Amino acid sequence: MFHLLASDNGFVHACGHRGHSLGAPENTIAALQATASQGGTSAEIDIRLTADGEIILLHDDFVDRTTDGAGLAGSLNASDIAKLDAGSWFGPQFAGERLPTLAEAAECAGRAGIGLVVEIKEERRVDAMLDALVAMIETGGIADRAVFISFDHTVLKRLKERVPSVRTEGITHARHVDFVAVARSAGLDSLSIERGMFRPEDGRALHDAGVAVRVHVERPAVVARYDAAGDDIAATVTSWIDQRVLDSVSGDDVGFLVGLGAGRR
Repeated sequence: MFHLLASDNGFVHACGHRGHSLGAPENTIAALQATASQGGTSAEIDIRLTADGEIILLHDDFVDRTTDGAGLAGSLNASDIAKLDAGSWFGPQFAGERLPTLAEAAECAGRAGIGLVVEIKEERRVDAMLDALVAMIETGGIADRAVFISFDHTVLKRLKERVPSVRTEGITHARHVDFVAVARSAGLDSLSIERGMFRPEDGRALHDAGVAVRVHVERPAVVARYDAAGDDIAATVTSWIDQRVLDSVSGDDVGFLVGLGAGRR
């Protein structure tokens, strides 16, 4: 079982953003495997729907940036997408890496012993995406190993109305007056709060309400730049981990997150 709260796990999740995307092509099996090998305990991935209704891992609307193909993912069939090279753009050692389906990613995560933080990116065919997700949740057991997340909290509310047992996480990029009210309005189990908008008292209030908290941390090179300017982001995040006001810390470099104190100890 993939638990969201640090109080249930005994540790704060080290969550690979699109997998360990600093060391492997994002949203691929290689990135998920690298997450585990770097000491990560979960991986955030993005999902979209193909023209023929398959759920695949992909961040962008278009396949152009991370494959050798072109066009909207929603205009391509799964069989066509399966032929695309999703690794060579990152490095020759990843040539031939494919865009996996959500089912394939779930199987990989299960073998690797990591949870999945599944971001619903589909905006055009939301009903079809929800239908596909509900079918997979009801038949595949993915709900025990995943939390489903989105900027669109209404989509998460609709998903939970159809499958009450599913866990959901709303993404926020603002410091709301009442984070607990935000979570309760959509029946959320977790909130993702931008690092600059997070305060320890927000974490405590959400924990009192039984809601988990995830914060995203920039890549080490960016953190180092802030550190050189007198803003020690790493020390701040480590203090939040030590205070147990966070439940998950995500980033592109999983090893870096583990160095901050996230992951199993």
